[in-house]
Amino acid sequence: MNTEILQKAANEARGLAIDAIFDKASGHMGLPLGCAEIGAVLYGELLNINPAEPRWLNRDRFVLSGGHGSMFLYAWLHLSGYDVTMDDVKAFRSKGSRTPGHPEFGCCPGVECTTGPLGQGIANAVGFAISAKHAAARFNTPEHEIFNQNVYCLAGDGCIQEGISREAAAIAGCLKLDNLILIYDANGITLDAPIEVTQVDDVAAAFTAQGWDAATIDGNDLQQVHTALRAARLEKNGRPKLIIAKTIIAKGVPGFEGTTKGHGEGGAKVWAEAHANWGLPTDERYYVSAEVRSYMAGVKAEREAAYAEWKAVYDAWCLANPEKVAELAGGIDLAANGLAPKVSSGLIPAFEEGAKLATRASGAVAENAIADACPGFLSTSADLFSSNKNYLKNGGDFSAGNYAGRNFWFGIREHAMGAICNGIAYDGLFRVSAGTFCVFVDYMRASIRVAALAELPITYVLTHDSVAVGEDGPTHQPVETVTGLRVIPNLDVVRPADEEEAAGAWMCAMERKNGPTALILTRQNVPSLTASCPISAEARRQGTLKGAYIARHEETEQPGRIIIASGSEVFLALEAAKQLGPDVRVVSMPSMWRFNRQEQAYRDTVLPPSCTRRLAVEAGKSDLWYRYVGTQGCIISIDDFGFSAPGDRVLHDLGMNVPNIVQKAQAL
Repeated sequence: MNTEILQKAANEARGLAIDAIFDKASGHMGLPLGCAEIGAVLYGELLNINPAEPRWLNRDRFVLSGGHGSMFLYAWLHLSGYDVTMDDVKAFRSKGSRTPGHPEFGCCPGVECTTGPLGQGIANAVGFAISAKHAAARFNTPEHEIFNQNVYCLAGDGCIQEGISREAAAIAGCLKLDNLILIYDANGITLDAPIEVTQVDDVAAAFTAQGWDAATIDGNDLQQVHTALRAARLEKNGRPKLIIAKTIIAKGVPGFEGTTKGHGEGGAKVWAEAHANWGLPTDERYYVSAEVRSYMAGVKAEREAAYAEWKAVYDAWCLANPEKVAELAGGIDLAANGLAPKVSSGLIPAFEEGAKLATRASGAVAENAIADACPGFLSTSADLFSSNKNYLKNGGDFSAGNYAGRNFWFGIREHAMGAICNGIAYDGLFRVSAGTFCVFVDYMRASIRVAALAELPITYVLTHDSVAVGEDGPTHQPVETVTGLRVIPNLDVVRPADEEEAAGAWMCAMERKNGPTALILTRQNVPSLTASCPISAEARRQGTLKGAYIARHEETEQPGRIIIASGSEVFLALEAAKQLGPDVRVVSMPSMWRFNRQEQAYRDTVLPPSCTRRLAVEAGKSDLWYRYVGTQGCIISIDDFGFSAPGDRVLHDLGMNVPNIVQKAQAL
């Protein structure tokens, strides 16, 4: 290791960070300045990456969990030769730049995932490590090892304190993910106070108890950093690695280093004094020496040579294993592009006429049919496979003894599960789904929001969808949950009414390329719409893809009234329409936002503007339905918590019954 040049590179990375933060009077200098030696060892020597091929399959993955320290990442991506120019560095935090305030997936090469909500990156890294282990088990052969990458994650005190980190660490330890290296930037400072004000636990002991190896080093000593990271990379003993790096926050900034003031941008105003402390010019900003440029160019050339060696192994593997090649390519394509709607529909078998299934059960039929045809499809659960019915019957169980399994058991850890699935999705090799009870989805809401922001095509299987859960009472009866999900931008929420709509809901999820889908499914059996609805099974699937469709249309001209419903309430609406007469149209609306994306002509065909006598029916909050019923319409909803009783009694007493629908429709 060339300590002298790496220290010089570390200090110049510090300079880039403080200069960009000074220019914008915005940003977080603490981590980039305190962890510069860690960046120098990783990007200046140890990471197995190729900036010229930033997404190659066997690259090491680096996750900056403390995303507020984004200038750490941008500086090192620039220095190590990624397509991150000095102009990009100078455009830090500017509108439309590739270097936003927190790293965002897809903005610039070398950024593996969107980070910012503290602790999420740790769980993302666990997802990357799981994806790597699964890929190695599925595709490596005795003759050709094409997957053997390591996953590095840099996290701070805030990440460690967030509960998601302990959830994710427990899963990583249980699964023996020894390809995972977590570097804890232990600078002893949080935004408001020194760490001892809010933390007294022994982090090393806590992680060791969860199946990790832990070591403590001086994070500003290049030799110690190099020795610890190299040992962690090489030792494959079935235990993930935690390196507690004691660093000085805002190192080198007079009056700010080692204090809470060093976290933010305040110290950037003394950039010239900081430059002097780091041996940089005090009359020049964004300085990178010719020596550092030359050294990093040499490292880049070495990495390109190592990549060429791997590529030769990969090409030989391709020639020897055409079936595995096709399977890997299919998984990557599935992760990136999903399935075309007609192909998805063809994969899902027809249901028996008159079936009376819970949509969680009919959804399971659809999911398993897709999984059987698509080996790149994976399923996860927060200890609810038996309830969500999202277990892949032919998939096997992923475990420390079987990394090839396709069912992932994450225990009662929804938050970590959500962010781990994000990590798998970021990796781009497999398509993944996650299951829990609908009412508990708020435990993973932060992860879902990031998935929507990062445009990750994850499927959430959320069962026990309403007060029809019954006897478990209001703690388990979601009333506001579906509405709460619908307000997240770029999250498709689909609440199917019967088995054919459930098949259509899975088609919705599998066709998406640029965002997640939440499937809201019943625990209780629901009648098939076949007898009450003149629309064919395939038409119901296709109608679900459009978000809404006409389920009953007897009027000869324009409808006199329209009843709009979703989920199990569609059947009630159809039964009520029989009593109300032929001028009543029933519209099934499993997905508001999919309907909103349709052409205006289609939307007007389903909901003619001329018909203002509209009634919406859903066993949940009323708020979003006003968009569809207007000021002259009416809504039958549940805007309070439920109560403990048999599900049909709860529904009836809260207004979800045919007589109430008839009465409200007649009163329009």
